[in-house]
Amino acid sequence: MRGGRGGTHDEGVTVAPSPTVPLPAGTALPVIGLGTGGLDDDAAASTVATAVEQGYRLVDTAESYGNERGVGLALRRSGVPREQLLVATKFSSPWHGRDLVARALDASLERLGLDYVDLLLVHWPNPRQDRYVEAWQGLLDLRAAGRIRAAGVSNFTPAHLERLRRETGQLPEVNQIQLCPTALRPDLVAFHRRHGIVTQTWSPLGRGATGLLAAPAVTAAAGRLGVTPGQVVLRWHVQQGLCAVPLSRDPQRMRDNLDVFGFALTPEEMAALDALDGTGREILDAEVVFR
Repeated sequence: MRGGRGGTHDEGVTVAPSPTVPLPAGTALPVIGLGTGGLDDDAAASTVATAVEQGYRLVDTAESYGNERGVGLALRRSGVPREQLLVATKFSSPWHGRDLVARALDASLERLGLDYVDLLLVHWPNPRQDRYVEAWQGLLDLRAAGRIRAAGVSNFTPAHLERLRRETGQLPEVNQIQLCPTALRPDLVAFHRRHGIVTQTWSPLGRGATGLLAAPAVTAAAGRLGVTPGQVVLRWHVQQGLCAVPLSRDPQRMRDNLDVFGFALTPEEMAALDALDGTGREILDAEVVFR
């Protein structure tokens, strides 16, 4: 199987770091980063260390993942200058208060062992608690004070985003959402595009055992291009302007996931992947999930 740029991968050979997209406040966000959900500290430390060696420059973690210590340890030991790395983390519902968000950041920085994070996000809106607007105001305060480079949210719907705009006058730079070919979010993505919000996707290769990578539309494109099914799905994201944070612990798959910028899907292949919508697991309901 050849890599996405047309060459064979040799063990230990890295690919070029991901291209970036600009965020409104000036941060350059890599299009492809590493997700770490589901890893404990030890697994995160080894996985992140390997990913950085492979060329990853964006690592995404969260308070609720319970692995910020492992992530930070790997980054500090990586030998890559801090300014070349983009570290993103997310805070949970106990910190949903304008004066509480700074404490959430301090706690994450202590666990990470870093002086700053580049991107801080509200992990879930938790609308039953009804304090996500205050959480967003706290993020805006931190960005204005220069304590974070960029401010975002995760799992927010158009209704949540519209309320942020109505009550604060400002929208997030990033909304990290569940999205893949089997779970399209056209209304939400359209809202992002209208308002200059970058769409970043979690579980971009499908949540759980969806069968996405074995779908004929995916395997046919992979066969034509000589790439992996995972590369096809990530190229589908890239080709429509989405960013993604896939998780893999395997060095070869890490390289493959980062190597999706040297080939293209045809319009027919893109449409065939779009047609998979609704064939996978349902979108987690942001009105119900409380974290």
